Amino acid sequence: MKPIRPKQPRLRLDADAYQQLCRQVLNRDGWRCQACGSMQQLQVHHEEFRSHSGDDSEENLITLCERCHGLVHDKGNSCKN
Repeated sequence: MKPIRPKQPRLRLDADAYQQLCRQVLNRDGWRCQACGSMQQLQVHHEEFRSHSGDDSEENLITLCERCHGLVHDKGNSCKN
């Protein structure tokens, strides 16, 4: 039987720090949706949702366009052109 790991506190940034992190993620991803390549209506998505204890960390964030972001949340899968 696997030992139960203690729950780690998640990193949640204040609004200003989070906005700065989002700009870093957009720059890192070349201002393109990482699913379809669009450069329109970009948003930053938590790969591990906050509701599932996902962190506000660069490693947990990815750039998606509004359409692909909606598909991830509505369907639980990624966008493909």
